[in-house]
Amino acid sequence: MNILVVGNDAEFKALEIKFAHSHSLQHLLSSSQIDGFKDIDVVFDFNIADQPEDIEAYLSEEGLNVFLNAPKISLAEMAFYQPEVNCNLYGFNGLPTFIEREILEVSALKNNGALETMCQQLETDFEVVQDRVGMVTPRIIFMIINEAYYTVQEGTATREDIDQGMKLGTNYPFGPFEWAEKIGLDNVYETLEAIYEDTKEERYKICPLLKREYLLLN
Repeated sequence: MNILVVGNDAEFKALEIKFAHSHSLQHLLSSSQIDGFKDIDVVFDFNIADQPEDIEAYLSEEGLNVFLNAPKISLAEMAFYQPEVNCNLYGFNGLPTFIEREILEVSALKNNGALETMCQQLETDFEVVQDRVGMVTPRIIFMIINEAYYTVQEGTATREDIDQGMKLGTNYPFGPFEWAEKIGLDNVYETLEAIYEDTKEERYKICPLLKREYLLLN
């Protein structure tokens, strides 16, 4: 299959490692650089959460398969104000460290079975989740990261002790603070903020220490 990747160099590299063994990949930094979809079977757009208006670049393309990086915003939200959706619209978890996993976490705007067929054509293991802000894995990991920040804020344990304890106790590949650094604190904060706005559940309410560190970065 011919895959177009819209995103930064690191995101392209991650998909290249995942798919280049059996598919052909092209790379653009922005959807504004797209000059038609001739010979393109699938698009993976990593930028859509920060630029949801870019969805218009794909909607009129009948039969085009489009995967949008969806943890910060649901497909339904992105498509709500659009008069017509002719492409096949899917979501995927493209946050750093998650795209490199063997299993692709995906969602669909309409559950019609086409998503499973597309993932099989991409030759990737996959897990279909509901079209909700945060998907599944980010919700779990980012809630743990948020709780770890509360633990440090309260003076219960150090960051190093929490990281070591989580790795030893749960066999996670990284501790919460190691993971936050690899994912990017901006991604953690902005996804948690979106989940909290969507659910209003206290467990996703951002720790003041995490918020302070995010603000100092921006």
